[in-house]
Amino acid sequence: MRVVEQDWRSLDQFPFGDGPELADELLALILEGKKTATCWSVAEGLKGSEVGKRWVAQDGAGRPRAVLETTELTQRRFDAVDAPFAFEEGEDDRTLESWAREHEAYFTRNGGYAPDMLLWCERFRLIEILGEGADQ
Repeated sequence: MRVVEQDWRSLDQFPFGDGPELADELLALILEGKKTATCWSVAEGLKGSEVGKRWVAQDGAGRPRAVLETTELTQRRFDAVDAPFAFEEGEDDRTLESWAREHEAYFTRNGGYAPDMLLWCERFRLIEILGEGADQ
């Protein structure tokens, strides 16, 4: 049986975070291998995510930079996120305390935070790094 690789140009594409600077910071963590997880509010919907789906992370300028594949997708409350997940998000000092502080600030500035808010928690793996000049 022959496996046909999917052309990354046909995949969903979006940046991480809520602005160009944060998108570039989070992308750098992915490219370094430090960031292998992310989360978002259940209120935003599933955003088309599913285990096994591949997608493209963009940089802050909207350029495609990395092909990722979802390996796990779970729903949990903000106050139930654990230290291993916070570590895999790869941000700041990778502790649960810094994760909670930074994500509370993020959700507060993007529509609302509550300690019991439901999140989609996604783990992913890096499939391919795309060059800075990758065309869209």
